[in-house]
Amino acid sequence: MNSRFPNLNSLWAEAAVEELVRCGVRLFCLCPGSRSTPLTAAAARHEAARKIVHFDERGAAFCALGYARATEKPAAVVVTSGTAAANLYPAVIEAAMDGVPLLVLTADRPPELRASGANQTIDQTKLYADYPRWFFDLPCPSRETPPEFVLTTIDQAVYRAQHGPAGPVHLNWMFREPLAPVGAEEDFGDYLRSVGCWRTGESPWTIYRSPVKVCEPARMEAATGLLNRARRGVIVVGRLRREAERVAIAKVAEALGWPVIADIGSGLRLGAAGHVIAPAEYMLAAESFADALAPDTVLHFGPIVTSKRVAQWLKRSQPAAYIHAAAAPERHDPHHQVTHRFEADIDMFCSFLLPFLREKAKETGLAAWRAGADKAEAAIARVLAEDATLSEPLTARLVAENISAAGALFVASSMPIRDLDALAAGDGPAAPVAANRGASGIDGTVASAAGFGLGWERPVTLLTGDLALLHDLNSLALVRRLAQPMTIVVLNNNGGGIFHFLPIAERADLFEPYWGTPHGITFKQAAQMFGLSYAHPTSAEEFARIYREAQAGPGGGTLIEVRTDRRRNRQLHARLTEAVVRALEG
Repeated sequence: MNSRFPNLNSLWAEAAVEELVRCGVRLFCLCPGSRSTPLTAAAARHEAARKIVHFDERGAAFCALGYARATEKPAAVVVTSGTAAANLYPAVIEAAMDGVPLLVLTADRPPELRASGANQTIDQTKLYADYPRWFFDLPCPSRETPPEFVLTTIDQAVYRAQHGPAGPVHLNWMFREPLAPVGAEEDFGDYLRSVGCWRTGESPWTIYRSPVKVCEPARMEAATGLLNRARRGVIVVGRLRREAERVAIAKVAEALGWPVIADIGSGLRLGAAGHVIAPAEYMLAAESFADALAPDTVLHFGPIVTSKRVAQWLKRSQPAAYIHAAAAPERHDPHHQVTHRFEADIDMFCSFLLPFLREKAKETGLAAWRAGADKAEAAIARVLAEDATLSEPLTARLVAENISAAGALFVASSMPIRDLDALAAGDGPAAPVAANRGASGIDGTVASAAGFGLGWERPVTLLTGDLALLHDLNSLALVRRLAQPMTIVVLNNNGGGIFHFLPIAERADLFEPYWGTPHGITFKQAAQMFGLSYAHPTSAEEFARIYREAQAGPGGGTLIEVRTDRRRNRQLHARLTEAVVRALEG
């Protein structure tokens, strides 16, 4: 970093971006705006910074979020002052709720313009309430403030975004004019003298060392004692971040001989092996079967699972011991069943656990689970084969079966995540899976998927509903600029399909206008508007062929629209449930 800059705003911004890059931040999602000019210009000129420019602040923030999900490294989103900053709120909430590192850099007016009626000025102090892991209001650049202050602020922000627990950090930057890096350059050598070694080096000013979370031997002995004494146990796995966690959990399952009920976001379902029971969602609808295998001990890893039926079964089972391990301190226990809670990295927790587990000499129920899974899979396949239409459940299953082993999968909330969680057979290719399930909203779904693909540098598939796609239609502008292909599979049932599963669906006079909310929109013109390829398959064979071709294509995007009927979809789900129940209880 040299010492000549047109103004102090440029110096501070360039020092901040350089320090962000040194701390491992690689992606900067930039939104056009005036007050944020110093930060945007600094990111634009940094050769090692990867830049995504998007006109929609909400989409930019979710793109950064998706990238962070894939890389476990925070991305930065830069916006101007006013409501531009407010548009980041949904992504900040999602990052906080699901422990995803995110750096929010908002530009702001100087103190003399606050609360003065100045244009595009709102109160941005703690704008996101208690959701950020850390908030800091940076003063306007001044020679009276040493440059080390900028560097340590960045170092603290990146560290807080990744540790204790991970989540969003909000830095609010006040700038006075001039904002652009124009005009005659001034030599700031004297001002920068105290950071001379940093200017010539490559390391951050402050290097943070992460704490090691060690499991107490006494507590581990208590937990392993419960596991060893269990007559019938089950392992429940929520969303996982790393492959090391998945490998470690598989070893524990093997040692215990217990079945594994794994959320689609765990990474244990696609390409599943070992003890994973893929059709557990439908199997547990057979109450006599489910009650016969009720666990007395549960070993739960990560957050809660998507399946409401699994959660209800665990509550009904009333296990005597419920052991929960997660890397963060949040209470993932909506039914208040946890008896032993461990805050530790999951792979480390498993490594401590394994030496103390005794080989099971008695029946653990795994054989009954596997036999039931075989019957359930056969029943599901039979019902899907009977329906000649390309339904929502069948599409979810086809995505799981035909996704590229070199690809990645992002799933929208509402019905797509539930269908994939219930119906993804375990014999398809393995691929990383993610969803915005912290707050389970449909905000920013397209942008999140685009960022997820960017982070993995793989072809990415988005399985989404029509309302989620409409909600983030602007972000289709991101898709066509991706180097890797992005395939959007949209299940268009002309409204809110998930609401047909609620009691309000019985009120025909109220349901359709207020919950069904038909929009009458199809997506061919949207694909054309944003320069995406488009297809509308009507059979399973046609869908599978088009989907495989889209994943293997060049960069850019393909939108595959599957049109369905909401009422028939509800009936098909009922038939699937009835078929599995008959298979297990008949």
